[in-house]
Amino acid sequence: MAALTSKQISIAKALVFVLCLLPLAYIVYAALTENLGTDPVKSLIHLTGEWAIRLFLLTMAISPMRAWLGLNSALRFRRMLGLYTWFYASLHLLVVVTYLFGWDWSIAKEELAERPYIFVGFAAWVLMVPLGLTSNNRAVRALRKNWVRLHMLVYPAVILAWVHIALQIRSSYFDAALYAVLIICLLFQRFQKLQKRS
Repeated sequence: MAALTSKQISIAKALVFVLCLLPLAYIVYAALTENLGTDPVKSLIHLTGEWAIRLFLLTMAISPMRAWLGLNSALRFRRMLGLYTWFYASLHLLVVVTYLFGWDWSIAKEELAERPYIFVGFAAWVLMVPLGLTSNNRAVRALRKNWVRLHMLVYPAVILAWVHIALQIRSSYFDAALYAVLIICLLFQRFQKLQKRS
């Protein structure tokens, strides 16, 4: 497959940047027009969380797309998608801390005791923090080989993100099952890659 030109990559990056902002635009619009349903807080939490995991899986799919489809140019978008994943995950956490906890530690402790999935989700976000902070050329140059090792945190982070979702299942298992299949496929591709290196 022919590689994209610099101009095409610039245009594609701008398009991806805008597309990644569309979920936020929808969320803000729905909030301002009071179209978040009967439980706006729950809707905000779900929407921000859903887009975080979707972008997480899309980011992880970049390497398989390159390996299986020969889309080498796809690597140019991985950093942006990864940062958007962190952004939506951080927005998700902010909504929880603001509207569910009210920035009150005593309420937070009660919620964490009653809802262990919140702690698991927070653990996933914590693992994403160093990934987001080192997603720049300066960090790549400074960390060198350690940068690759550090970014392997993406694997436990995505697994914890899935557990966070699975622990909240009350009726439909479809989303959790779909995410599980996608994560297994993505991790399998990376396992094969590591085997070839060893």
